[in-house]
Amino acid sequence: MSTWSDTLAVFDLETTGIDVETSRIVTATVAVIDADGHVLERADWLLDPVIDIPEQATNVHGISTEQARQNGQDAATGVAEIVRALQSALDRSLPIVAYNAPYDLTLLNREAMRHGIQPLHAPSPVIDPLVIDKAVDRYRKGKRTLAVTSAFYGVTLDDAHDSGADAIAAGRVAQAIARTHAAALPATAIELHALQVTWSAEQAASFQDYMRRARDPEFVAQGEWPER
Repeated sequence: MSTWSDTLAVFDLETTGIDVETSRIVTATVAVIDADGHVLERADWLLDPVIDIPEQATNVHGISTEQARQNGQDAATGVAEIVRALQSALDRSLPIVAYNAPYDLTLLNREAMRHGIQPLHAPSPVIDPLVIDKAVDRYRKGKRTLAVTSAFYGVTLDDAHDSGADAIAAGRVAQAIARTHAAALPATAIELHALQVTWSAEQAASFQDYMRRARDPEFVAQGEWPER
């Protein structure tokens, strides 16, 4: 099994929406798991995003505007702590696992800028099980949501759309991919990070080509990774 998967930092956000430019963080988790997927360290945040949490978002992650206002910490303070926790992991040479990393890392970047906080600078190495899974098992049919991919790799995800459950499951999926596809993956996280930059661009180009042929001739897919 690849050495990069022995100890991993894992990261997930639950937010007010899907647009990384305007959505705000509601909950976050940064944890560290060992080679067996056991949690060694864990920090969780509930923030008051200041704006109302749309009902559609509450239906996904279960946090209402009232709950966030009553129990959430100041957004700027929380965002600074999340950035610091991830930077600390990188400083310890731990790869950061994030499923669909450009969503979480870009949104965190925009939140940091919004609150006048120094954002993560070109975070690396990042491990994105979504990008890797598409690359090593390209022709598998069906969806690639975290829930579906977790089930495929035999990883338990009991509480989908809870930031802690999602972060830890993503880390365990990364480890399962490392075991299953060891021959197709490099030994180090730095090499894997570089590969994912290429894979993400290729996957976006392929999806854009399909969408332009099938649905919308003007469709543009973004392939920048791990931040947009």
